[in-house]
Amino acid sequence: MKHTVIIATAMMMLTFGMVSTAKAGILEELQLRARAGYSIGGTAPIPLPETIRSIDSYSLTPSFMVGVDAQLPLTQKWGIAVGVHFENKGMEGDVTTKAYRMEVVKGGSRLSGLFTGHVNQKVKQWMFTIPVQATLLLGQKVMLRGGPYLSVLTGKEFSGIASDGYLREGNPTGAKILMGNKEGEWATYEFDDDMRDLQFGIGIGADWQVYKGLGLSADLNWGLTGVFPGDFNTIEQTLYPIYGTISLFYRLK
Repeated sequence: MKHTVIIATAMMMLTFGMVSTAKAGILEELQLRARAGYSIGGTAPIPLPETIRSIDSYSLTPSFMVGVDAQLPLTQKWGIAVGVHFENKGMEGDVTTKAYRMEVVKGGSRLSGLFTGHVNQKVKQWMFTIPVQATLLLGQKVMLRGGPYLSVLTGKEFSGIASDGYLREGNPTGAKILMGNKEGEWATYEFDDDMRDLQFGIGIGADWQVYKGLGLSADLNWGLTGVFPGDFNTIEQTLYPIYGTISLFYRLK
């Protein structure tokens, strides 16, 4: 509830400030759009490594975005847009692995090595995102957008379960530690504190004005930095956040 109040207050202050600036005669051509959308995607290595043999399931988790964008036309077609969005990116999935390097906790002991078996993974990230995009008008109703973004995380979770398999401790010939499919038999992992607080990426999107100030938009955001720092070696691959978002927007000015 506390986070909700802070977010709503920040958005109201941002919108009021932008509108006041426009009314004051500064940047008279400034256009403001409020957005709300739903995101679908995941955090995954690109390309999928051989140690991940199959993706067994993927579950949608509530991933919402709200924000305000200010777009300034520079010519009749070209312009620049800057926004402030609050969003969460989440996923839950199950994969089958073979000799996948990871670190887990089983029976109170921390183990690391090569795991073969079933892995359930949960990822949740809450963040403020600032996109900076070039814009291109196509006719009167369609606008294309593209450019970099910076995200500042305010909450994060990376956890899961390793089960139905075994861990070779240390190396491929290390001690074989069995993992069952029941609580007490499986192993767990949690790397919340190891995740980055800042993420950088690139996004593309399109706005379609449907009726007066109301419209639809579609976006694809691709993280260029992994969710973990480069020196984090507990998981062998770099995991990138890749999400698509469908939104409603309303042109405030």
